[in-house]
Amino acid sequence: MAQKKKSKYKRFSPPAGQAKVLIFDIETAPILAHVWGLWENNVGLNQIVSDWHVLSWSAKWLGAPESEVMYMDQRNAKNVEKDKDILEEMWALLDEAQVVITQNGKSFDQRKLQARFLLNDFDPNSSYKHIDVKIESQRLFGFPSHKLEYMTEKVNKKYKKLKHKKFPGHELWTECLKGNPEAWDEMEEYNKHDVLALEEFFTKIAPWGINVNFNLYTDSEEYVCKCGSKDHTKNGFYYTAIGKFQRYRCKSCGAESRDRKNLLTKEKKDSLKLHTAR
Repeated sequence: MAQKKKSKYKRFSPPAGQAKVLIFDIETAPILAHVWGLWENNVGLNQIVSDWHVLSWSAKWLGAPESEVMYMDQRNAKNVEKDKDILEEMWALLDEAQVVITQNGKSFDQRKLQARFLLNDFDPNSSYKHIDVKIESQRLFGFPSHKLEYMTEKVNKKYKKLKHKKFPGHELWTECLKGNPEAWDEMEEYNKHDVLALEEFFTKIAPWGINVNFNLYTDSEEYVCKCGSKDHTKNGFYYTAIGKFQRYRCKSCGAESRDRKNLLTKEKKDSLKLHTAR
């Protein structure tokens, strides 16, 4: 990869005992093409006038103050299609992250970024665990829609996905491509707010069964919940075919956790093995 410019953002230092968890969202330009109709178009490669590229991105470290939402866009680019400068910063953030959180990111954001990284001669990022909140929401809940707009409207208290204001729908993207400064201001607000809404929604649903152990990514031996709390209370026991384990509940968010130590005696475990073998 080409030598990186100095980052405009300070590197993140999470609270002691917590992982580096990055929440991010990207916005891309549409593909522009010549077509002869409005329905059922089969666009050939030689009909493309302008390919898609990254218009903007926003990101936030889980646990960082709301004022530290990061954002970059192409408003001052000499050629809006050349997105390498804003990709460099996004690449660096992903390379630092141990866990990333997205909405529909496994289908869209991650694959789109990797395509642009490849075309701009970047090396692959360091590996990270990816939590796609849309996939997790579909797995855990039976809502009629799992789009961020619907879910944040129903679940979030503070940050709900923004609706477009002066530039509704596709008009926001077309005006940004024209260089309209008001459109770029709205894009920045829209992109940043998506990240804040996604963070709040993640913290709401994480206790219900998102399977990630942030403690794996730290050297601390003290257990920290997904929400960042270290305050737990005993909450009965968890049983397997030949095991009994202490169960805990987080006093902050209600998430469940349990010890790995089997509390059954050797004699009790041996007797259970005899029964399960029949």
